[in-house]
This record gives sequence, structure tokens and C-alpha cells, in this order.
Amino acid sequence: MLTFAWWWFVTLLPLPFIMQRLRSAERANEPIRVAVRVPFYQEARQAAHGQQPHQFSRRRWATVLLWFTWITLVTGLMRPQWVGEPIAQTSKGRDLLMAIDISPSMQETDLLLNNRQVPRLQVVKRVAGEFIRAREGDRVGLILFGAQPYIQAPLTYDRDTVDQLLQEAGLGMAGNATAIGDAIGLAIKRLRDRPAESRIMILLTDGANTGGEVSPEQAAKLAAEAGIKVYTIGVGADEVLRRSLFGIRKENPSADLDETLLKSIADQTGGEYFRAKSTGELEMIYEAINQLEPVEQAERFFRPVTEYHWVPALASLLGLLLTSLLNAFRRTP
Repeated sequence: MLTFAWWWFVTLLPLPFIMQRLRSAERANEPIRVAVRVPFYQEARQAAHGQQPHQFSRRRWATVLLWFTWITLVTGLMRPQWVGEPIAQTSKGRDLLMAIDISPSMQETDLLLNNRQVPRLQVVKRVAGEFIRAREGDRVGLILFGAQPYIQAPLTYDRDTVDQLLQEAGLGMAGNATAIGDAIGLAIKRLRDRPAESRIMILLTDGANTGGEVSPEQAAKLAAEAGIKVYTIGVGADEVLRRSLFGIRKENPSADLDETLLKSIADQTGGEYFRAKSTGELEMIYEAINQLEPVEQAERFFRPVTEYHWVPALASLLGLLLTSLLNAFRRTP
């Protein structure tokens, strides 16, 4: 259907008529001048100005064109639009907030990538980046945390930007401790106003809670009350071989990982705990999470709008051009 976005400009239409009436009223108040009526005055006036009788029709046409120009100009100012039929948009997806530990312990080189040992964070960037890019239809956000958490990327459909911001994360940017409780608390603030079925958090860490103002247990309780499901991932190998002065010895680089806490957080919020001891296991974990069924959110409608203000604007310009040409011909002797 045809609508006008700025319909109130219609009040300008009678403006020329009002000005003409005011001008007529001023003339009516002028003193009456006595004059001699000459029957052939019009013919004499036309002869004096080099006008022919057919120029009366030109004058009338000029008036019509001026009104046409004014009406089309006002119509253009009203912004005519063609509004189409409502189209339903069904958005399927989740609001998925990823919390990645970037404390200095994530520099431990106990995971393999392309057959060489690299820091844990580098493996997480590669695997989590692939996971982010695969979540088509989801709004994905990113929290980086250490001694304190901060939002690296708010919830957005722009997954490429979220992935890029993850790749730019550096070790120790958020401090040297690990504030798991504060990271969950920040996620609660971002997710609690979202649809209840789509509040998902994935928390990845390689250690235990060693800082923060909110305890992980209290944060998990608040997350459960807010309907936020938290999936926890403990990353890091449980055995590596190190060379020393006394030969090769076994070490457990994940000795500080608090699996009990991570399991408790997942159980309390209805999520699940995963243990990634290798790059392959981390990939399988994200693939398992990637199999979550998308949640159908509220159906939204929109009407396509096509602007047509240029049509009356072009007609007004044409009317003004024709009026100018008509006046130019009328002045030609």
C-alpha cells in the first residue's frame, strides 16, 4: 500500500492560495481610483506589450504548471513509500557466550598442533575459532578472563569479527590469576535478558579459581537461577615427558586443574563438563557442543519499504522547467 512517511507536509498545499487571498485583501483596502472605462483597453494593452490574444491561454497554462509544480514538490516532501506485505522472519539460534582463560598458565606447551608442541592458548584459538565460525545463526560473544574478566566481543551475529578478536588475545592481558566466578558473573549480566531457551555459556580454563570477588559456587548458583546453562572445559595434558639433568621424567602440567569445581558448575547449571587432554579431544568437545539443536526464537515480521519520493520531485522539476520555457516564449516579441 502507498503511505507517506512525513504526511504532515500536506499542510503546506494551500499556502499559495492563502498568500493570494491575503494579497487580494490588501488590494481591496487600497483607495478606489476613478478611471475612464475604455472598451478596447485590453486590445490596446496587448498591442503595447507586443502580446497576442492567444497568450491568455499561455498565462492560464503557466498558472496550471505552477500549481502542478507546487503540488508535486509538497508530495515529494511527504516521502511517498510503497509498503509491501508483511514477511515473517524466523530466527533460529542461540545466544552463546564463550569465556576463555588467558592467564599465564595457558602458555604451557603440552598440546600438539601440526605435530609440534605449542602453547595451550594457540590450540584453543585454532579450535575455538573453527567452532565460532561454524555457529551460523547464533549470536556469539567472547569473554576473556584472568585476574578479571572483560568483554572482548559482545553478542553478535558477526562471527568473523569474534574470531578475529579471539585470535588477537594475548597471554596475561587480563592479569595473572584465574577468576572463574567473576567470568560467570559477567556472563550472567550479558545473558539474563536474553530468551530463556538460548542462554548458553562455554567456559574454558586450565586451572583453579585463584582470584576474583565472586566465588565460582555462588556464581554457578546465580547462573542456575538465571536459567543459564554452563558447559565447562578443562584443557591441558595430564602427562608430558620433560628432559632434565637426570634424564627424561614425567610431569603432570594439569595438576592445578580443579576438575571437581568445573563438574560442579556444569551439574548445577544443567550443562556438562568436558576434559580435553589433547588437541583432538578439544576438537571433539566443540563438535559435541556444536550438535546442540538450535532454539527457535520469537517470530518477527517486517514490511519491505520502497521509497518513491524521487518521482514527484522529478515531476516538480519538470513542471518548473516547462513553466520557465512558457514564460520565455511569452516574453518573445
